Amino acid sequence: MPRAEEAAAPPPAPPPPMPRQPLPGLGVLREIGQMFALGLSVTRLIFKRPFQTREFIEQFWFIASVSILPAMLVTIPFGAVIALQVGSLISQFGAQSFTGGASVLVLIQQASPMIVCLLISGVAGSAICADLAARTIREELDAMEVMGISPVQRLVVPRVLAVVIVAVLLNGLVSVVGTLGGYFFNVIMQNGTPGAYLSSFSALAQLPDLYISEIKAMIFGFIAGIVAAYRGLNPKGGPKGVGDVVNQSVVFTFLLLFFVNVVITGIYLQLVPTKGVV
Repeated sequence: MPRAEEAAAPPPAPPPPMPRQPLPGLGVLREIGQMFALGLSVTRLIFKRPFQTREFIEQFWFIASVSILPAMLVTIPFGAVIALQVGSLISQFGAQSFTGGASVLVLIQQASPMIVCLLISGVAGSAICADLAARTIREELDAMEVMGISPVQRLVVPRVLAVVIVAVLLNGLVSVVGTLGGYFFNVIMQNGTPGAYLSSFSALAQLPDLYISEIKAMIFGFIAGIVAAYRGLNPKGGPKGVGDVVNQSVVFTFLLLFFVNVVITGIYLQLVPTKGVV
C-alpha cells in the first residue's frame, strides 16, 4: 500500500515551452513601419507651432554649403558622359539631331534628382544621423522629453524640412549645370550644331518633365531626411553604434531611393504621354 505522502504528491511540472523564433523579415518590417510612423509625425508637426526657425536656417545653410560644390562637380562629368554616350548611340541610327533632347531628358528626369539626393544623403544625411545619434547616447533627448519638449518637433522637423528644400533648389541648379555641360560636349566634342541641340530639346521635352524632376527631388529629400533621423534616434551599442547607424542610414537610403525612383518613373510614364516628333 502506498504511503499517504506519496499519494498526495503533486504531479511533475510540465517542461517549459520552447521560445518562439521570430519570423524572418519581421524585424525589417518593424523598422519600415516605425520609419513610416516617424515620417507621418514629421509631416504633421511641420504645421504645428512653435516652428524652430533658427534651427531650420542653421540646418539649411549647413546642408546647402556642404552640397552645392560637390553636386556641381559631379554633374559636369556626369552630363558629359550622358551626352557622349547618347550621342554615340543615336549616331548609329542616323539621328544625331536628337542628341540634345535625349541627353537633356535623361539628365533632368533621372540623373539630376538622383545625383542631388545621393549627395545630400551621403554628406548631409550622415551628419544629421551622427548628430542625433550622439545626442541620443548622451541622453539629451530623454532629458528633453522629461522637460516636455518633443525631440521630433525640436530637432527632426527642421532638419528634414531643410533637406527637402535644399534638394528641390539644388535639383534646379544641377539640371542647368548638366544641360550646359551636355551642350558644350555635344557641340564641341561631337561636332553638333547649337540649333539642332536646342530644337531637339524643344521637340522632345515638355513641362511635366521638369515637374516630375522637382517632385522626385522633394520625395527623395524627404526620404533621405527621415531615414537619417530615424537611424540617429535609434542607435545601438553605445558610442560605437554612432558609426554603425551612419553607415546603415546611407546604405538604406541609397537602396530606398533607387526603388522609389523605379516606382515613380513607371507611374509617370503611364500617366504622362510622351511628346511625339512632328
